[in-house]
Amino acid sequence: MEKTLDHIGVAVRNIEDTIHFYENVLSATLIDRYRSDAKGVESEIAIMDVNGDRTELLAPTNNETSPIARFIRQKGKGVHHIAYRVDDLDAALEELEQQGIRILEDSLRVNKHGRRLIYLNPADTEGTIIEYCDYPDLK
Repeated sequence: MEKTLDHIGVAVRNIEDTIHFYENVLSATLIDRYRSDAKGVESEIAIMDVNGDRTELLAPTNNETSPIARFIRQKGKGVHHIAYRVDDLDAALEELEQQGIRILEDSLRVNKHGRRLIYLNPADTEGTIIEYCDYPDLK
């Protein structure tokens, strides 16, 4: 199955400062900004576009339960995950299962833009958090 880079997720402590950097240094455009209080997300998200390439800035909104807060405590701010777009998330999940790659079942969700996503188990990806996603409404 073909995979293409969808976006890079970056864990940040201060979303305002980071948006400012992206806009003024990288000439990025702020595409959207929203807050998700969903369990397992609990973050403020800013989607930045740099010449057609997307970066999601992720700032924790709950320092006790947000996975982004936990990531920053353990590894510091910086690249959190790399997301790859697939044509059909269900077919991609079957392919992963056949390859013996585990997923983080509780991470399966649909975001506010209609993107279905799930994270692969970092134990099976040499420690990198990888997201698979599709956009079923765009088919």
